[in-house]
This record gives sequence, structure tokens and C-alpha cells, in this order.
Amino acid sequence: MSKELEKTYNPAEIEKRLYENWEKKKYFHAEVNRGKKPFTIVMPPPNITGKLHMGHALDNTMQDIIIRFKRMQGYEALWIPGTDHASISTEVKVINALKEEGIDKEELGREGFLKRTWEWKEEYGGAITKQLRKLGSSCDWDRERFTLDEGCSDAVLDVFCKLHKK
Repeated sequence: MSKELEKTYNPAEIEKRLYENWEKKKYFHAEVNRGKKPFTIVMPPPNITGKLHMGHALDNTMQDIIIRFKRMQGYEALWIPGTDHASISTEVKVINALKEEGIDKEELGREGFLKRTWEWKEEYGGAITKQLRKLGSSCDWDRERFTLDEGCSDAVLDVFCKLHKK
């Protein structure tokens, strides 16, 4: 018995289901030493200051085309996703959001402000990765990074210190 095709294409339902299946089956995951030549793209991380714009869509589409082409050529292709903290810009966004709620940054204190900033990161960083998934970006989501993740921030501090000494 065959299933009858819908008369109109419903991308919201179909693409979400397909993409979730691709992620579940780890189609975008790469491993070292599979006998394939490696190829890697590290996503220039979008800032967590808001949502993706057309420039992000174009840039990520181009990266996706390249990574998929390399997979088709037989490379062990890895596209590493991530987001950036954009400290000063994010601080301004959080302060403005607090003002709209009638809250002064100073009233919150350091810990309270940091808590609100991490909440902002969860909301907007999460929105950005959802948008990238909706675009169909074939990233290895198991390797997603945020610039303030422990290993990343340690590496940045190390490089800046070395550059300063140099």
C-alpha cells in the first residue's frame, strides 16, 4: 500500500522531521582516522546579541555548500558550529532589556547581572542554533561551542597573553 502525496508541500512539517532524523543518525558527524583526508570549517560564530540576519544566512549557506561538496568528494568533512559572547554588545542588549523591565543594572549586582546575561545567552544563542538548523546547516552539533565555554575561553586567554608578551 503506498502513501498518497499531499497536494501542497508543507516544508515546516517535512523539513523539521527530516533534519531531526539526520541529526539522530549523525549524518554530519566526522571522526578522525577513518582513512579519509580531513577537511574542517570552523563557523565564524554569530554573536548572541540577537537573531541571524540575511548576511548570516548567505555566509552559512556558502559554508554548507563547501562542506557538503567536500563530503561528496570523499573527505571526512567537519563543520564546527558555535556562537560568540560579543561581550560589550551583549551587555548593552541585556541592560536595555532590564531598563524595559524597570530594573537598573547596579541594583542586580554582579552575580544577578551575570545570571541575567547567561539567561540571555540561552534564549538568543538557542534561537540562533535553531535558525541554523532551519536553514539545514549540516554542522556537527555534538561539537557546538560557545566562546565562553571553559576550554574556549582558556585558549583565548592563553593566545592573548602570548601575543601581549610578544
